[in-house]
Amino acid sequence: MDENAKHYQRNFPVTWDQLHRDAKALAWRLLDHGNFKGVIAITRGGLVPAAIVARELDIRLIDTVCVGSYAGQLQQEKIEILKPLDMDGEGYLMVDDLVDTGKTAETVREMLPKAHFATVYAKPKGRPLVDTYVTEVSQDTWILFPWDSEVQYVQPLKGKETLES
Repeated sequence: MDENAKHYQRNFPVTWDQLHRDAKALAWRLLDHGNFKGVIAITRGGLVPAAIVARELDIRLIDTVCVGSYAGQLQQEKIEILKPLDMDGEGYLMVDDLVDTGKTAETVREMLPKAHFATVYAKPKGRPLVDTYVTEVSQDTWILFPWDSEVQYVQPLKGKETLES
């Protein structure tokens, strides 16, 4: 693990099935917010949830805001905007997988202040910046998204301490 990522005390593994269910639950919550002109996915994490939400809300206009905010498990100090959008976001739904510290959320909110911002998962520091979310996780939790992980054998908890001693 990256030395700077040690502040993550827990892992929250998310499977493809769970992500699909949670993104669909996000779409259900968004049904009450009216019709959106389009969906704006925050790349890269927001691409899959945005596709699911767009399908469930029958929205075919999808665009992206491309940002760089993580290097592995380390969130970068400066958010790099790789592809901005030239609009204020009025009538649009902006989707991301997660709001963590809120740094990315602040950046995209400044860019698209009138968009409705929705995330599948929210941590306490970033939660006030999100209009709609499905699941809150603790700030010290690293969410293992299915595109960042693979299935492999894991030693059972009992007996693991004897191997590490």
